[in-house]
Amino acid sequence: MFQPVPETLDLDLLVLPETNLILFASVIEPLRVVNRIVGRDLYRWTIFSPDGRPAETRSGISIPAAGAFRPDKESHPLFILSSHNWDRYTTPALKRVLSKTARHRSMVAGIEAGGWLLAEVGLLASVRATTHWEDFDDFTRAYPEIDMVRERFVIDGKRITTGGSLPTVDLMLEIIRRRQGYSLALEVSRQFIYEQDGRRSEETGMPSTGSMRVVDQRVAQAVTIMEETVEEPLLLARLARRVGVSARHLQELFRDGIGVPPHVHYMAIRLNAARRKVIESKLPFADIALTTGFNSASAFARAYKAQFRESASETRKRLQG
Repeated sequence: MFQPVPETLDLDLLVLPETNLILFASVIEPLRVVNRIVGRDLYRWTIFSPDGRPAETRSGISIPAAGAFRPDKESHPLFILSSHNWDRYTTPALKRVLSKTARHRSMVAGIEAGGWLLAEVGLLASVRATTHWEDFDDFTRAYPEIDMVRERFVIDGKRITTGGSLPTVDLMLEIIRRRQGYSLALEVSRQFIYEQDGRRSEETGMPSTGSMRVVDQRVAQAVTIMEETVEEPLLLARLARRVGVSARHLQELFRDGIGVPPHVHYMAIRLNAARRKVIESKLPFADIALTTGFNSASAFARAYKAQFRESASETRKRLQG
């Protein structure tokens, strides 16, 4: 489902009343950032509520709905968002509709308490799933047939479940990574970093989210060094010495902490820096290649096109006009 493709992905969002506003934002904000960064709509979403009225969130802010959730044979992914009192709004009619539409959907996601709806309709049979940590034991007792795991999010076949708002951001970054690559997922994740007083600590080299979460100080230090040496990238062995470990051990730390080897993360940082220069400046591409650590314009051009699926000149023409 979430394969590397350049096409737009349409999503249906079913938002139940009493959903936390931050949970809703956790789904759409990473996608909105993707669209802003790439300059076109790679993601579109349509919001529904059970009855077509605006969904009242727990914060008192209503989320407008395009209409009542009355699907026919739509095939694009469906995300069901719920935080509190999901059973109060799960009518027999809604259960029937969910059961019917799931047959046609390429993916159905239960976001936080939305997983309870999937379980109630029997849509989590024979798959691994998770839920909010506060509800985990109750969920396991209520549905002993479901293989529950204590993970931030779970993608298993055509079913997705998440354990809360920040784990949902992790999920969306993973979807972006699978569809558009690690570089764009990294760039999106950086939009959610907050650095107090403009200062960086070693712990803020990467956002504290999902597969991109830096949990080891040596990885965080290496990431900071990478970002400071974009113009003259270090060899892995030298980078490892700077943080006091062997090259092999640093590779292991990166795979465990971020999910990719150091060279992949390093290249993503450099290409993202290059792309910003392509969009925000009129520098010749040869100069951009030099300032982002490429030894030739042709090497830069190949790496850029492989990552962003268009040439630097195409990016500049499309976004600068």
